[in-house]
Amino acid sequence: MYLHPAPLGPIARDLSSGALDLKEYINAVCDRLDKYDSEIESFLPEENRRKRLLEEADSLQRLYPKPENRLSLYGVLIGIKDVYQVDGFPTRAGSNLDPDVLAGPEADCVRLLRQAGALVLGKTVTTEFAYFEPGPTRNPHNLDHTPGGSSSGSAAAVAAGFSPLTLGTQTIGSVNRPAAFCGVVGFKPSFNRIPTGGLLYFSRSADHVGCFTQDVEGMMLAAGILCRGWHDISVNYKPVLGIPKGKYLEQASREGLTSFDKQLDRLRNAGYSVKEVNALDDIETISSWHRKLISAEMALEHEQLYSRFADLYRPRTVEIIEEGKLVPDSELEEARNRQIELREKLETLMRESGIDLWITPAAPGSAPEGIDATGNPAMNLPWTNSGLPSVSFPSGRAENGLPLGLQLVGPFMGDELLLSWADDLADLFEEFKAYNL
Repeated sequence: MYLHPAPLGPIARDLSSGALDLKEYINAVCDRLDKYDSEIESFLPEENRRKRLLEEADSLQRLYPKPENRLSLYGVLIGIKDVYQVDGFPTRAGSNLDPDVLAGPEADCVRLLRQAGALVLGKTVTTEFAYFEPGPTRNPHNLDHTPGGSSSGSAAAVAAGFSPLTLGTQTIGSVNRPAAFCGVVGFKPSFNRIPTGGLLYFSRSADHVGCFTQDVEGMMLAAGILCRGWHDISVNYKPVLGIPKGKYLEQASREGLTSFDKQLDRLRNAGYSVKEVNALDDIETISSWHRKLISAEMALEHEQLYSRFADLYRPRTVEIIEEGKLVPDSELEEARNRQIELREKLETLMRESGIDLWITPAAPGSAPEGIDATGNPAMNLPWTNSGLPSVSFPSGRAENGLPLGLQLVGPFMGDELLLSWADDLADLFEEFKAYNL
């Protein structure tokens, strides 16, 4: 295992207060990256990374010499999935295209993190254009297994302790699934809650900016910086948890469902009310329309680039673009309308059943062996399609020793409630947290 504790909350506090020296922190992270990332391959290579970061640290220290004036992410080293534009870094999006044809102004979410004092450790590996053609990244828990995707490098970098905060994207299951596979926290907010400007889009109707940390506390810190209109809240009652019983849940593996039952027992014993709700029995139809949506929108996004550089695209990316070109405009419009209908249906079910959060496995099971595929996003798809906020955190171990995760889903724009409750629920699975291993 190539794991290392790096919870965002304590690191941010220690850097801001001066308890952790900024340059010592940078050198320690760079030492670890130099030693281990040739095996994990979570970050894209960069010459003189350490020299650049130490120079940026000098500038930050001159701006904020006094701890009481320092920003909330002062000096925190962040990783950025290579589908976001970042000033000073080329964007390749896991593809063979020349970065010059993909260049653009810095992403809004990156700018927000920099304004909070964060330093960019580097670009993290992504599957090609955030779809299914994988990069070289391996799972830090076991290098013979996938870290998941498409935010492969971002999840692995947090698990390995290189970066306490990384950015990913989710169009099907590219945050919650790799977070589960790598044993970290993954947060996909309500649709459009985090601005997407400066993102190389896959599907404008489904793309979500998402984050990875080792701790829910740190995720709340990041969400407060990134999410539009964020307001800190405190809740003093336990949420009622709803299990979407039926065909959706049956997509999980036998081992995944057995573990899920044990996790639910732990929650019940801790005083949580858990209800079974018949939901998502039309999951095959939902999945079919989601594929139409994202394939058609990917074809639109890549229309000009693909017409010029089709021979540089890899087979699975070619397949979805060609498939998307055949989707009629009328069906694309219907697919977008169905997103809103699904959201309303799920929220109506929550109200009528008296539940506060949906609870599910974060992935069908543990990370599959091999790195030629990134695993099945089925457990994440309906929540992404509907735009509801979701968070996953480590909650168990498979028979092979790899992490398993729980996924919580809240009502639309209920991100603050979701993370507040997730903080308490994750504490019940303390022994599985990345920084406790």
